[in-house]
Amino acid sequence: MWTAPTVEMAWFSALCDDDYEFLGAPDPHLLSSWEHCRNIVLTAERYGFDNVLLPSGYQLGIDNTAFAAGMAPLTETIRMLLAIRCGELVVPQVARQMATLDQMLGGRLTINIISSDIPGETLDSEPRYRRSTEIMYALRQLLNGQGVDMQGDFVKLKIDPPRIRTVTGKSPLFYFGGLSPAARECAAAGADVFLMWPDITASMLEVKADMDARAAAKGRSLRYGWRSHVIVRETEDEARLAARRLLSKLDVQTGEDIRKKSLDSASAGVARQAALRDSSDDEGYAERHLWTGVGRARSGAGAAIVGDPDQVLAKLHELAAAGIEAFILSGYPHAAECDLFSRYVLPNVDHGQLQFEPHDVTL
Repeated sequence: MWTAPTVEMAWFSALCDDDYEFLGAPDPHLLSSWEHCRNIVLTAERYGFDNVLLPSGYQLGIDNTAFAAGMAPLTETIRMLLAIRCGELVVPQVARQMATLDQMLGGRLTINIISSDIPGETLDSEPRYRRSTEIMYALRQLLNGQGVDMQGDFVKLKIDPPRIRTVTGKSPLFYFGGLSPAARECAAAGADVFLMWPDITASMLEVKADMDARAAAKGRSLRYGWRSHVIVRETEDEARLAARRLLSKLDVQTGEDIRKKSLDSASAGVARQAALRDSSDDEGYAERHLWTGVGRARSGAGAAIVGDPDQVLAKLHELAAAGIEAFILSGYPHAAECDLFSRYVLPNVDHGQLQFEPHDVTL
């Protein structure tokens, strides 16, 4: 019986070529494409998920903004968590784009802020996150229907808000993740939902306490999300077997090449995922139901909740009781694992879309 608070349950659509039956062994049928990623989203909506993450990578996969626009008339209830890369946007243009997209979605847009570099350039962590804070401030002002008059280190803008507005007339929620000191300050200043990658619960609580303090110092508060993979089967033995099978065709060099290909491969968050793998047992388990094997073949979120339906539900319950209000899950292949999770676990979770009034971004 689910007795934890109501949480938002989201799935993941693999727009960045991150879908496999066997990690490290590309399958042409699972590569990012309009048809494949559309089917993942429609599967998630059919099962009643509240949101779906649409990732973005400059070198990988299809464009997620165009994809979200294409999905708007094909969906009715599921929100779109659109990743936007700060290094690749012009604020006035993206404000109009996001407002238009929210109208097309009937108010179902949420935004995942990615503190990316400009493609082909590299900016140190502190100024890069400072740029993201300035962009979040200007973008939220415009999406709230307010003008911007700022001369920041990166955003120099004096402009009235665009006529085009979101359905509510207010900015969609900003989801954001990052572990470095600069990333944490950026999140405390501008995020609504702070996303964490998988970790042992004690470490997650340490990060949450630090972020609560940083946000409070800026007169703000945060909600918290958890982004991880999941492998659920009828029994724990079957789930662990599925985890082993997922890695059965991966060699060490291929995994390393995949990780290095990601633009976030040197981030503090990725370093923490690597440390979690290094501290795991011989099968890759940092905790009984937290398996780090996924991180051997991908950057970013590198662990999965593994177990039978009751065990996976108990882990979600534990995290929700510790303060996690939004879960963004995925599995391999994504449509197949979405089906399994939706049949075994999702019906027992009290879930719904996050609804709250976000704070302004502080500079």
